[in-house]
Amino acid sequence: MKLDPITFLLNKNYELSKKFILVGGNETTLMEKICSSIIAREQSNGANLSKIEHIEDVRVEGGLFNDKNIFFGKNIKDLSEDNLNRIKNLDGTFVFYQENTAKTKKFKKVFINDRDSCLIDCYNLDRDSKIKIFNEFIKSSKKIIEEDIYWMIVEKLEDKYVFLEKSIQKILNLNQEDITRDNVNKLVSVNDSEKERVFFYLLKKNREIVGVYRDKIVTNSDVNDLYYYCKYHCQLIIDCKNEIEYNKKIPIYLFKEKSYLIGLYKKFNPKKKKLLLSLISSTEKMLRRESSLSLIAGLRFILNIKKIAIS
Repeated sequence: MKLDPITFLLNKNYELSKKFILVGGNETTLMEKICSSIIAREQSNGANLSKIEHIEDVRVEGGLFNDKNIFFGKNIKDLSEDNLNRIKNLDGTFVFYQENTAKTKKFKKVFINDRDSCLIDCYNLDRDSKIKIFNEFIKSSKKIIEEDIYWMIVEKLEDKYVFLEKSIQKILNLNQEDITRDNVNKLVSVNDSEKERVFFYLLKKNREIVGVYRDKIVTNSDVNDLYYYCKYHCQLIIDCKNEIEYNKKIPIYLFKEKSYLIGLYKKFNPKKKKLLLSLISSTEKMLRRESSLSLIAGLRFILNIKKIAIS
């Protein structure tokens, strides 16, 4: 079977009674959230957690396993249908975290078609998923958010789960009377004092870009936040087929920046969009590999976006 990750996350009582669970995709923060949630639910029912690095490490002798065991493996290289069949009769639940590769994409069919298995595929959150998650957080917090502020927040929420969750928690940690447009702007907005402002210096001289970058980006966490903000806007440029479509998708709260954003969009033809996509992809791989981008790498990323735009 195949299960939607958001359906699983938001339904705390969902019983995932499968022997083999494959958590796949390329949105690693959502994958980690799903795995930790599965493990936490099993442990709350008395299961013992064991981590495995290879399927072949799992021994098949009797007496070692019971239905209160959960085994977790991350990016296991010997994950195969034959190896799963070898341990299929053992008691316990097996959870596998596997980032997308050519091999895993083909292997996912095994988990979809087998009645004792489940595939949970994790990708960047779409708008509907963000709304579902946000609504659940609001329900739990019992906070009341005015409609215009609500939709402003939805437009700003990240498509990476971990960043989306952090933004929502910051907002809902405010006292009820403090959930105002200005306060929300301070937490998840683009304004002159925020690090995301660097994106709006792309078309200025390099020395100005470097100056504002050094002023506003001071930690690796700042670099990560800036990367995902830039990625969001770059993806809009890549995905939109024409200026009219792009204009409609510019978030309402960025009305003051609309002329700048449209001017930036006009600089990208199909060839430049491919180069931009390649830059985003290579930077994201670096982010996954090193967990956080260095300050120098973040500046290089910004300057490379500009280089593509004005080439």
